[in-house]
Amino acid sequence: MGAQKVRQRFDRIAWVYDLLEAPMEMMGARRWRGPLLSTVKGRVLEVGIGTGKNLPYYPQGIELTGIDISPLMLDKARRRAETLNRRVALQVQDVEAMSFVSESFDYVVSTFVFCSVPNPVAGLREVKRVLKRSGTALFLEHVRSENPLLGFLMDLLNPLVRGIIGPNINRRTVENIRSAGLEIRCLEVLGPAILKRIRAGRGTLDNAP
Repeated sequence: MGAQKVRQRFDRIAWVYDLLEAPMEMMGARRWRGPLLSTVKGRVLEVGIGTGKNLPYYPQGIELTGIDISPLMLDKARRRAETLNRRVALQVQDVEAMSFVSESFDYVVSTFVFCSVPNPVAGLREVKRVLKRSGTALFLEHVRSENPLLGFLMDLLNPLVRGIIGPNINRRTVENIRSAGLEIRCLEVLGPAILKRIRAGRGTLDNAP
């Protein structure tokens, strides 16, 4: 699925997106957003900001930019930011081809995004590109189960789920992060084993003087 189709799909479901994500929130996503975001500082980019669910959890004093491929999702994020009196620069951009200068951000944040990006490794390489050499990438993602039976079932059901609401339920995001050249520094399993909280940075070769 190309970027244009992804944009159209999320524009189409923007009005009901928060309802569709309610099961994931009930699985614990809501309570994990705060700990993920509490330490960010400086220039922060959130990719796939969606309807702005993370906005209440960012600390004050940061310079926050949020991108999404869907203009209608950004409309909802904009309204949420206004309600919260939160300053954020919102832009329509594709994570696979961002317009930002390389090494622009201290932190890049992604929550439940790379299940929907058509080419996740390409998007993650862009995350690496715009991240400062000393920067940190933070991820909260659902991934394919390591349990053989559950993993098989997720593979089996993935075309149906993707056709109805868009995301892939069998992405191997941990492996994709590594394939993009990012170095995983902390990996936590949250609640159900398919949910992961990940802290990553540019590889040691990138950080060499």
